[in-house]
This record gives sequence, structure tokens and C-alpha cells, in this order.
Amino acid sequence: MKLKLFPFLVLLFLLSAKGIAQRSEEAKNLLDQVSAKIASFDNMQFDFSYVLENRQENIRQETKGNVTLAGERYKLNFQEVIQIFDGTKTYTVVPENEEITITSLEEGEDFGINPQKLLVFYKEGYAFEWDIKQNVMGRPIQFIKLIPTEENKDIKYLLLGVDVQQKLIYRLIEIGTNDTRTTLTLSKIKTNVKLPNGFFTFDPNQYPDYYINQ
Repeated sequence: MKLKLFPFLVLLFLLSAKGIAQRSEEAKNLLDQVSAKIASFDNMQFDFSYVLENRQENIRQETKGNVTLAGERYKLNFQEVIQIFDGTKTYTVVPENEEITITSLEEGEDFGINPQKLLVFYKEGYAFEWDIKQNVMGRPIQFIKLIPTEENKDIKYLLLGVDVQQKLIYRLIEIGTNDTRTTLTLSKIKTNVKLPNGFFTFDPNQYPDYYINQ
């Protein structure tokens, strides 16, 4: 009986492996569609909520923000800080301290959320797995599990929720190795917005009494 069962088990394993490969390819195809959709826009604007949780430590912190992106340039409002990247330099404005920090592109400063990478980060460094599908307020959201292809001391895996109809990112959940969970949810997405001239240009005259650190 054991000998007769062996070919069946081998066939079952091969079919399972094939199914996993197909689902992985489906996940990659969906992400490619999202990437292509985002690349087609002149610019994007959206609000977001950022929630950090660690149930073992009884920690839950929620912060809201908004961002406008156009190519590599962006303007971000987050944690009562304004950050502008004009394609060459980053300007971080902290009204509470009346301080502005200017950094070059090479120095690459950010504080947890990099708007440039937020919508395309998944293109490198991850293996994909098809995960659960949820209905969120009438919107079909397909989650894709992203597993780092190299050892990562901070991240176990990510869950990227994609609006299947609009082909846009809805939610990103990061599961940390220390059981910390961060959830980034996008809302009020607008595309190809008419922006005023100089929208991504830093004007020091708007901050006459601020200390500028560069």
C-alpha cells in the first residue's frame, strides 16, 4: 500500500508546487499592473493613516498625514512636520522648533515614510505570495504577502493590500520581528491634480524666523 501511495503523493506535491508558482505569478502580475498604473499619472495626492501597534507592550499610536507626489518630487505632511523634496534637496520643516534642515539627495534623510519608495518599494528584494481577499466598504482588496529575499533583522513579512478594481495600493501592513505591527492605509486618492507653480519649491521667505540647518 505504501508503494502504491508514493506516486500519488509525488503527484499531489507537484500539483501543489505548480499551484503555488501560479499564485506567485498572479501576485507579480497584479503588482506589475499597479506599478504601470501609478507610472501613468503626472501626479498623485492622498491622505494616509499610520498605526503602530505592539499588543504585548500594550502600545498603539496612530498618526495621520498627506502627501503629493510628482515623479521624484514630493511634499509630505506627517507628524506635524513638512517635508519637501524638489528633485535635488530635501527640506524638512519643523514648526514646533522653528527649524529647517536641508539635506542633499545623497544624504537621503527621511523619518519612517519615504513617499518616493512607498508606491514602488515592492519591485525589488521580495518574494510574492497570494494571500487573503477582503471586501472593504464594497471594494475588493487583494492582499499579497511580501517576504524579504534576504535576511532582515527588522521585518518578518509585509502584507500589501491592492484595490483590484482601481489597481492602486490601499493598505500596507508590516509585521516586525519584535511583533510590532505598523499599518499604513491610503485614502482620498486623487490623480493628475492641477498644482500651482512652485508647489515643490522651498521658499525660505515663508519662514523668516526659522533656523536653517544645512
